[in-house]
Amino acid sequence: MKAIIEKLIRFRNPSFRFDHNLTLGIVLHFALKQFAALTRGLRMCFYLRNPKKMMLGHEVQFFVLSRIHWGKYVKLGDHVVLSAVGEKGITLGNNVGIGAFSRLILATSFNHIGKHIEIGNNVGIGEFAYLGGAGGLHIGDDCIVGQYFSCHPENHLYDELTIPIRNQGVTRKGIYIGENCWIGSKVTVLDGVNIGQGSIIAAGAVVTKSFPENSVIAGVPARLLKKRDQLVENEIPGYHKVLHL
Repeated sequence: MKAIIEKLIRFRNPSFRFDHNLTLGIVLHFALKQFAALTRGLRMCFYLRNPKKMMLGHEVQFFVLSRIHWGKYVKLGDHVVLSAVGEKGITLGNNVGIGAFSRLILATSFNHIGKHIEIGNNVGIGEFAYLGGAGGLHIGDDCIVGQYFSCHPENHLYDELTIPIRNQGVTRKGIYIGENCWIGSKVTVLDGVNIGQGSIIAAGAVVTKSFPENSVIAGVPARLLKKRDQLVENEIPGYHKVLHL
């Protein structure tokens, strides 16, 4: 039975293997939960949409479903919210996983709707993420992301001292995260940032500027620790070779 369940999971994740310490009872409990999520995904048929083996947690919410598009084997955890009030909506690639209590929100008001959120194939995002799409957000294929990740592709104007900041409007440049990035928990990425492919962002970092491919960055505000192919210890006093993510 364990081998059969493992084989079924490999349709979504070809490299998957159960740890040998897992008992059959644990595996069966896990399988039942996945089957229930697949069953909930079938509700998309009632909206004349192909679920494509989508797995849904409890109380997942969609707003403007017509502007939400997904590939095969998408998995949305409990209480995930997708709100696609935007120009191009929300696009999720194949094998995307979004952790419980996460929110993907294109716009928070109707007077200036957002642009888009695009998440590539084989992307996993941890619980409690907040992904804004006001100025556009792109996350490339094969990225892995920890819990409490947040992206904010929008900034408020504040130059006028006699006008409330909330009435001065916003600027929007967008956020672009390249393929194959590892992003630690509680990372915040601000508007206008471009993260090159293959980069690593340490837990708790606040990213306010762009970095080239294969960068390892950390801090508030985030700064370059090293390139994955070239150490830059001399740029950071007290730098240690162990990076905690």
